[in-house]
Amino acid sequence: MSSAISGHDMSTPGTGPRSAPVARVSRSALTANARAARARGIHSFSPSIFDADAWGHDAELVRGVLEAEGFRPDDQVGGATPASVLGGEELLGVAPGTTPALRLTGTVLSVKDLRAGEGVSYGFTFRAPADTRVALVTGGYAQGIVRSLGGAVDVAIAGERHPIVGRVAMDVCVVEIRDAVVRRGAEALFLGDASAGEPSLADWVRATGLLPSELITTVGLRTIREEAP
Repeated sequence: MSSAISGHDMSTPGTGPRSAPVARVSRSALTANARAARARGIHSFSPSIFDADAWGHDAELVRGVLEAEGFRPDDQVGGATPASVLGGEELLGVAPGTTPALRLTGTVLSVKDLRAGEGVSYGFTFRAPADTRVALVTGGYAQGIVRSLGGAVDVAIAGERHPIVGRVAMDVCVVEIRDAVVRRGAEALFLGDASAGEPSLADWVRATGLLPSELITTVGLRTIREEAP
């Protein structure tokens, strides 16, 4: 079972639908990224990794992984060059070819039918072109799921991708599920591993024009955050 390491809701995992999205930070992913860097001859890290609580990944957790793998700050390693210093993008799995350490999930709060012409969310910027079904999912701009993601990215529910529609609200968003079997309490994956075909931070970067570090830090600092194996 995961243990909560920060956030405003410390309820025990698995006890029912969450009232807020959950960011799970994987120790094994951090370790794998660190070891891959060491295999390429990198032995030091940039202290900027720890900016904004290690980009929302929990500075204590990240520091523990680096120490366990024998990394030292670059100012303690003579002759360190930028190419020989581990940065946050690589360690945290934000860079291409690395394993994302943070997975962001929400919970389906309700499912409803939407008739042709009916709209959802603020201003009804999305109106159904035909009869469909939508799910209300925890997670909004207050938790780092920025407004410009509405109508631009997908979430995954039970391995199937579904688009966010309408404007992202403060604490929730609406996902079009059409005829998929989705029930209250189901997990909705916002951020996962692109190599596994899951919604990813790269999708968010393309949709918003923001930096990966800006997006992932906001998510990590504003959601329920848990350490995962």
